[in-house]
Amino acid sequence: MRLQKILAQAGVASRRKAEEYIRQGRVMVNGKVVTELGTQADPDEDFVAVDGKRIQIFHNHAYIILHKPTGYITSRSDDKERPVVMDLLPNIREPLIPVGRLDWDTSGLLLLTNDGDLAYVLTHPAFHVAKTYLVRLDKPMTAEHMQVFEKGILLEDGKTKPARVRRVNTGKQTATPNLWYEVTITEGRNRQIRKMFEALKYDVRKLKRVSLGEILLGGVGVGKYRRAEAWEIEYFEKLKREKLTRKRK
Repeated sequence: MRLQKILAQAGVASRRKAEEYIRQGRVMVNGKVVTELGTQADPDEDFVAVDGKRIQIFHNHAYIILHKPTGYITSRSDDKERPVVMDLLPNIREPLIPVGRLDWDTSGLLLLTNDGDLAYVLTHPAFHVAKTYLVRLDKPMTAEHMQVFEKGILLEDGKTKPARVRRVNTGKQTATPNLWYEVTITEGRNRQIRKMFEALKYDVRKLKRVSLGEILLGGVGVGKYRRAEAWEIEYFEKLKREKLTRKRK
């Protein structure tokens, strides 16, 4: 098994982050520093360590669906001692990694798991897994801007893939125009939705992720979490089979 996959399944880091650890010389196999990404190891037979600490793979996968509040860093730890999402899971014993990233000022659905293959499928841009957000803007979108949004917007790191956007009916009768929108993207660039709206001169006042693929946030309270249900685990397995098999072809 490749080292980056071992690290991901051990809940140390995502595959892409694990690749950084390897390049930085932080990973050892049987006492020797390894810096080549293609290096193979047997997690049950070889002594694999990160920063001198041996890692262990948990063969039973865990899937936690967290309603992340604003004011938390999507990370296992923070060198500036800011609150991290792991602080919200004090009773979870499995080593988990957050799948993707929700910014400090973004709330909503965050999946945490020790299933490295699933984390890879959900975060790699080649697999185009949909993510849906509720967005509150400072002013209503024009029909023209909604069309531009759906065709893709040129940002500093390139043009975005087409996104879906629609006005959401909040059901509240107020004198002010409805400023809530539902946005679905299939990428995961840094602060992508905020940057897309900023490019069109809109200010994002609130941003909340409500779904990841077919997984819904539902009634999970802010700062609370639940374990994935049986049908959700089946969905994860199906997603891995479909995406990874297609890539190998």
